[in-house]
Amino acid sequence: MRWKKLGQVFSASGQASWMHSHAYLPTAYQIESDRIRVFLAFRDEANVGRIGWIDVAAENPTRVVAISEQPALDIGRPGAFDDNGATPLSVVQDGDRLRMYYAGWQLTPRARYLLFTGLALSHDGGRSFVRYQETPVLDRSPSEFVIRSGAGVLKDPESGIWKVWYAAGSSLVDISGKAVPSYNLVYAESEDGIVWPSTGTVALTPHRPDEYGFGRPHVWRKGELYEMWYSVRSHSKNYQIGYATSRDGLDWERRDAEGGLPRSDAGWDADMTCFASLIENEHGCFIFYNGNGYGSTGVGVAQRID
Repeated sequence: MRWKKLGQVFSASGQASWMHSHAYLPTAYQIESDRIRVFLAFRDEANVGRIGWIDVAAENPTRVVAISEQPALDIGRPGAFDDNGATPLSVVQDGDRLRMYYAGWQLTPRARYLLFTGLALSHDGGRSFVRYQETPVLDRSPSEFVIRSGAGVLKDPESGIWKVWYAAGSSLVDISGKAVPSYNLVYAESEDGIVWPSTGTVALTPHRPDEYGFGRPHVWRKGELYEMWYSVRSHSKNYQIGYATSRDGLDWERRDAEGGLPRSDAGWDADMTCFASLIENEHGCFIFYNGNGYGSTGVGVAQRID
């Protein structure tokens, strides 16, 4: 498949105190037939992220038609797993409400951060969310001690089973003098999408020693085939979006050159592409993503052209 980059869509530049910089981890959801809501995390001056959104036109997703005036989900109270940031991961329809699975950021003296997955619910079409609980639904476990986050979540329409592909790990690696987690992508299932097993089954492993993790995947099922877009983290180069396919959701074939999104030669996404989120509608297949600086240059979009 090939992608035509349509350009930047939105960049945070002090539109509000909580929207001082960055617009990262785009998580797209078709909120109406003519409107796509892209959930994003925005940073304040202290680099703490809160979840908001932009609405773009479904037929032309570079055109912004609305911006959230307040955070759709604020940070947690002091001591909570999300007291230093909240980042959207997956939005799934659940009856007459929306579920948002999100990453909670917590800082520690020895590890740069801990990342676990929370759940929030919306009853107003995604304008605002409330926490299901103040603790993670994917919390630390003996075998996944530092990170259980980056969750791409689906609900199987046939079986009703909730499925998640997420980053999981217990070890740290040194990146420019900072200890950051190293992790695989693992797979797990749940009957209700709330109670999950304490450990997942490894689905995708980095090509070590250069690669050390994967960013939040977007997974969907087309017929008998699962497709996944993920962000590859490595020592030798910045993030780049890769692509893999699977028949069962567990055994994945990496095909980065066939369906991934490479960096541009120059400009806002010349250093990295990361955090893919896809929408397919009557106007085409679109991939929203971040470029340089993990969203410091904002969010952009590309369209599939074959």
